[in-house]
Amino acid sequence: MQEDIADLSWRDLLGEVISNSKEKQRLAEELGVQPITLTRWVSGESEPRPQNLRHLLTVLPQQRDQLLSLLKKEKGLEEIATTFQEDTLSEIPSSFYTRILVSLATAAPNLRFWTISELVLLQALEQLDPNQQGMAIRVVTCMPPSGPQNKVRSLREHIGRGTPPWNSSLEQNGMFLGAESLAGNVITLCRPSIIQNVDEEHNLPAAQEEYEKSCAIYPILYAGKTAAALVVSSTQYNYFQPPSRTKLVQQFADLMALAFEPEDFYSSDQISLGIMPPAEIQKPYFAKFRSLLLDTLINAAHQGKSLDNVQANLLVWKRLEEELLQESMPN
Repeated sequence: MQEDIADLSWRDLLGEVISNSKEKQRLAEELGVQPITLTRWVSGESEPRPQNLRHLLTVLPQQRDQLLSLLKKEKGLEEIATTFQEDTLSEIPSSFYTRILVSLATAAPNLRFWTISELVLLQALEQLDPNQQGMAIRVVTCMPPSGPQNKVRSLREHIGRGTPPWNSSLEQNGMFLGAESLAGNVITLCRPSIIQNVDEEHNLPAAQEEYEKSCAIYPILYAGKTAAALVVSSTQYNYFQPPSRTKLVQQFADLMALAFEPEDFYSSDQISLGIMPPAEIQKPYFAKFRSLLLDTLINAAHQGKSLDNVQANLLVWKRLEEELLQESMPN
């Protein structure tokens, strides 16, 4: 068995993948070649161009590590594998930009945020944590202006994705953040913050995220205004030391701006964050979210008002925001 593994080539691996006809068709479409071309690569009748091999590594994320290892063993292909590993951490593939633009053009308005966010976060995880050492990426959004001064008073962890030890989906752990948080600091000052060792940083404005050893936070901007922050946490110390990684976080934050409407962005004079209580105090409030949502829909119906789920959700979030802001006020 060990001899079989040792003798395995990248062509053998590709042959296993395209034995599934649907996967073969998907790969052909992704690579811009005919399905028969893939068969010829496997048999050795033809040789793929270097750019095709690099693209193959991109469109086979689950087999990527094994494919890289096999390419490194084959004479003449070692450089392709090495340069791909370096490029993975330095730039977003042009094909992904195309995918984002297509989604932007075709997604229904009410699904725009979720569609773009999901694509960006999954791509960011794939590139920033290719070896799944442990990473969480969250989008922390500004709550709509409220209160006597009609300003943004808090942030909400809106959507998040992770690799172990974090869950793959992080929405269930979302909470409100304010001036006490790193994200709040980034949004208020409108500039990124990079912490290479959170254990040694004694001036952090908030409690450390569980499992987090380093983090990079970038504001999501449009026309000099801010809608949110992209928060990337790693289980590794000094993970964001290479400039290639912080450059990628910046690029993904820029892409995330496409998920928002122009009116979701606020100038600095529209933002005045309050203090939000810690997670353990917030959790009981979130536990009643569903009952509050149902009450909101029922009350609207009794008053003859028409509310969709998005509108009703926002009303409940605003109510919880107000209650938690009051919770943090001194007696």
